[in-house]
Amino acid sequence: MKIKEIIVVEGRDDTAKVKSAVDADTIETNGSAIGEDVIKQIQLAQKTRGVIIFTDPDYPGEKIRKTIAEKVPGCKHAFLPKHLAKPKNKRGIGVEHASLESIRTCLKTVQEEMDVVEAEIGTHDLIEAGLIGGPLAKKRRERLGDILNIGYTNGKQLEKRLQMFQIKKSDYLSALETVLREEENE
Repeated sequence: MKIKEIIVVEGRDDTAKVKSAVDADTIETNGSAIGEDVIKQIQLAQKTRGVIIFTDPDYPGEKIRKTIAEKVPGCKHAFLPKHLAKPKNKRGIGVEHASLESIRTCLKTVQEEMDVVEAEIGTHDLIEAGLIGGPLAKKRRERLGDILNIGYTNGKQLEKRLQMFQIKKSDYLSALETVLREEENE
């Protein structure tokens, strides 16, 4: 599988794993303190080929994603669910621990940032669904993010991410139904 866009990853282990899974070029941020030279590389990549941000599903990875998205508008996003990023019998979490098939799947289901339009899904909908403020909210948000390919978010980020990727209310409701059905079957 050949990827036209340049994939932004955190480090060289991520680059090695991504290049084992797909034919692609990468830019490494080398941590969450992204230098201005790296931002300039990403901006050039966005202008010439497009960019896919593919960071670890943890706090530093989300911080990197947010920093790049603010400084380089229009990037695409690939999200790796946490359960697919954990190594067997080791500590840590990251792209470098994912299977090659998981990486391919994530890169096939990238989300593209869109201009913000009026939200179809509001805070009230999220509270009513138990995605904000309930005892199962975190678990539900994590599963919803996996199903919609928008990654894990906290309560405040969820509404913004649904809006940013222009998730249709019908797709949201279908994903929520799946989450609630799975919960019942546990």
